Amino acid sequence: MFQEITGQIAYSSSFAYLATTLSITSIAGTIGWRWWKQKKTYKSLQSLPSPPQHWLLGNIPQMLAAVKQKKLFRLFFDWSQELGPMYVIWNGSHPTVVLSKPKVIEDTIVNGMRDGSLIRTQRLRQAWNDIIGPIMIGETGTEWQWRRKAWNPEFSSSSLSKYAEFISQACEQVIETLKEASPPKEVQVDPLFVELTMRVISSLVLGIPVDKNSTSNEGPPLEVMKMYEAMSVVGYRFLRQATGEKRWMKYLPTKNSQDYWAARRYLEEFITPRVDLALRISQQNKTDLPQVSSLFQESMLVKIAAKEAKYDRQTLIAESVELLIAGTDTTAHSLSFAVAELSLNPRVFQQAQDIVDQTWNNFGGINAESLKELAYIRAIIKETLRLYSVASGSTSMQTQRDTVIDGKEIPRGTGVSWSMLAAGRDPEVYANPEEFLPERWLDKSKETSPLPMIDFGSGLHRCLGEHLSMLESTTMLALLLRYFDWELVNGRSSVEQLQQNLLIYPSDKMPVRFRLRNWE
Repeated sequence: MFQEITGQIAYSSSFAYLATTLSITSIAGTIGWRWWKQKKTYKSLQSLPSPPQHWLLGNIPQMLAAVKQKKLFRLFFDWSQELGPMYVIWNGSHPTVVLSKPKVIEDTIVNGMRDGSLIRTQRLRQAWNDIIGPIMIGETGTEWQWRRKAWNPEFSSSSLSKYAEFISQACEQVIETLKEASPPKEVQVDPLFVELTMRVISSLVLGIPVDKNSTSNEGPPLEVMKMYEAMSVVGYRFLRQATGEKRWMKYLPTKNSQDYWAARRYLEEFITPRVDLALRISQQNKTDLPQVSSLFQESMLVKIAAKEAKYDRQTLIAESVELLIAGTDTTAHSLSFAVAELSLNPRVFQQAQDIVDQTWNNFGGINAESLKELAYIRAIIKETLRLYSVASGSTSMQTQRDTVIDGKEIPRGTGVSWSMLAAGRDPEVYANPEEFLPERWLDKSKETSPLPMIDFGSGLHRCLGEHLSMLESTTMLALLLRYFDWELVNGRSSVEQLQQNLLIYPSDKMPVRFRLRNWE
């Protein structure tokens, strides 16, 4: 009996050993096959430079570490400086070609999106749509087209021109806040601009008054800092997922997951009552409701709910969140960097202030008419975007078929991304790229081609909020220049110590000392 038992044990042990060996062999074989297939499929990419990789995960560890340090933009920029204008990184076994030449980026996006050879990557689309629900930037093809068609008219320059007065009102509130802080007192301008841009986009989309002292009966009050914190949390989760974190990790009992679900609930509780009301107005076809403000009835949300039946409750909630996020940080941080660069460049500051003073005297203020005369202020904003492209390193596409980019064969399934910071400092395109020279955007001589302005994207997918951003930024900068002189508290370190959540921002919140001007 003992021998029989020991024999069975020996047989079981041998069988287990054999099964383990086969399992290891199978895994090794699968890895080896995937490596061989990858090498064969992406053979044409082998001649491109690449950062050092983990043998299995590729460059995912470096990217996730950069996201955790809030330095992803810096990683892409440094790789561009080290490896050149085109290099390849590996997200596990999937390659992404990174570009940093402005013309190549522009041509690649425009041509690729037009002929269908480029679409947003599946990983990126999933990350966008997983914030709360399906949104415009997370869709492609016909699903993207009907959304874009619905919103395009609302954000056109002609539609936005009628909002110039209330945008000016929102900017004047910032001026009053700064006046209360004078004589010279430190003010962190980045949170101030966040409040400005959030109030403007909330008014446009959700019909919430820009006046901070006014109330809205259609839903919970806008608490800017709480809203901004919630938006930052879901934005940070998007960035982690876009660079390699798995979607299911949001269900783990971690602090990141708990913060995400709390932020999501806050956003939904804020927006849902307004979406429900907009849908009710649309379904009842009523435009005269005494209990509903005229501002809400004229909001984009109500117009879209009435115009596009494909939008339901969940997609309208998700789209509203997308527009609040897109319409806040981008313009706010860009304004902070513009204020900083004006302080660091006295010649530009003085020229800009002289132009604003002359325009003010000619038109009696900053209004829809006088804004047309402020080309130099718009050039300052463009130059700021060139040096501080706030969305750098957070966007990518994917080739749908074999294609050619800048003379290089790119196989089907390859990711295509770009470093806007590196592109903005290309010396072959922008002379003296480290200098702040707004004049470069005003050169209309026949000898020079127009400079590529790619920060708002290109083609059909050009940024929906470009006109709004330029209108807000031009108005706000002009008013600041009219009323104040200023200096950076921390000097150049304010534009050197940067971080990235979803977008790039000044880590010190850009403290500035303002001095009220004396015109006597």
